[in-house]
Formats: sequence, C-alpha cells, structure tokens
Amino acid sequence: MLPFVSEKVIDAIGDALDKEDAYEKAIEEMANEQPAIVALALSEDFQVFSEEERDFFLYLALIMWKAACKVGKPTIATPEDIEAAEERNWAILEQSSGTTFHDRLDPFFDNPLQEDLLAFIEDAVSEDEDGEEGIVTKEGREAMFVSLKSVMDVLVA
Repeated sequence: MLPFVSEKVIDAIGDALDKEDAYEKAIEEMANEQPAIVALALSEDFQVFSEEERDFFLYLALIMWKAACKVGKPTIATPEDIEAAEERNWAILEQSSGTTFHDRLDPFFDNPLQEDLLAFIEDAVSEDEDGEEGIVTKEGREAMFVSLKSVMDVLVA
C-alpha cells in the first residue's frame, strides 16, 4: 500500500511539469516505466474521447504517477489490473443513486485511502466554477473519471 499522496505533493508535481521540457521527459519516463497506462490512452476504447481529452488523461495520469513516485514505489500497472479496476469502478458507479455527476461519485468517497488523489480526479474532470465545460465533455466525464480512478487504484495498490 502506497503512503498517502497529499494535495501539496499533487500540486508540486503539476507545477514541476509546467517547466520547459519537463512534461515531454516525464511522458517518456512513464512510457518506459508504466507502458500499460500510456497504452490505455492510445487504445481503441479511448477513441471515443477527443484528442484533447486523451492528452488530458495522459497529463492527469502522469501527475498521479509522479506524485505516487514522490511518496513511495507505485505498482507497475498491467492492462489486466487496469481492466479489473475499471470493472470494479463501473460497478460502484452503476450502483450509485445520485442524480448529478458529483452525487454519483459519493460512493467513491466513502473511506477512500487516497482522498486527495480522488478529489484531484473529480476536480479535473468537472466543469469549472461558472458551470462551463472544461476539457472533458459532459458525456465523457464519468468514463474519464472511471479510467483515471482505475489507474489510481492500480498505482497505489
């Protein structure tokens, strides 16, 4: 089990990736060390997302992975592990009785081990404060959340 990844660590990683060439180098690192995560973004299943959404997924997955590396040694994700996590997360979401996107995510926040990472994912895929759609479309929000949550689950296992 990976130690707790705090919001402070997540923010520091995001800031570090904004520096020149840092993102490209980090993506190469992740492609070498976590090929299943990068392959997921390039998979046929991800073709339903726009190119901007797929890039955003990689960016968010990269932040989670780098943050996990900062506090410990994350698990190496396999396609099978990600798929199993996705099945579990879809089952949780399908059981949810919430009517809004955020209400539907409430079951995920019942005793989460990595609450800050979970909140990071929720915030990233949500509309902004003005109700404007962000990078992730309303239609893609749940699928993007489940994919990112599944990557998180595998990394921190």
